[in-house]
Amino acid sequence: MTLEAFLASLHIVAILTLVVFLSSEAALCRSEWMNEAVVRRLARLDMIYGITALVLLLTGIARIVWGAKGLTWYVSQPLFHVKMTLFFITALISLRPTFTIRRWLKTLNATGALPAEAAIKSARQWIMVQAHIIPVIAVVAVYWARGM
Repeated sequence: MTLEAFLASLHIVAILTLVVFLSSEAALCRSEWMNEAVVRRLARLDMIYGITALVLLLTGIARIVWGAKGLTWYVSQPLFHVKMTLFFITALISLRPTFTIRRWLKTLNATGALPAEAAIKSARQWIMVQAHIIPVIAVVAVYWARGM
């Protein structure tokens, strides 16, 4: 039971960290605040967000493999599949702003140019889509944990 609690704790810390860094990206990705420091900070935040998403996935896998319930129980649960589908949809959606922010940083380093207002708005919209899917994943997890 101690291992189960430890794995669950790591998973929750990863979830909260993910939310913090995605929220930070959403807050900073605004045309009225865009400057060189913000582009660099967004690139750093997005990198940490990506690493945190990987840690979240790995802690989830650890819970499946070493947790008390085991793989058979997890894969037999329909809400597990809903949760994982939403997670992977979010991961796919995150690629667009990630590549966009990396392109901004590359352009900034090469020419000193800042991103256009339309590009900033588009990246923020994709970040916000992720930010709205993640709470749905949490709601699914709550229902799943209560046997629904």
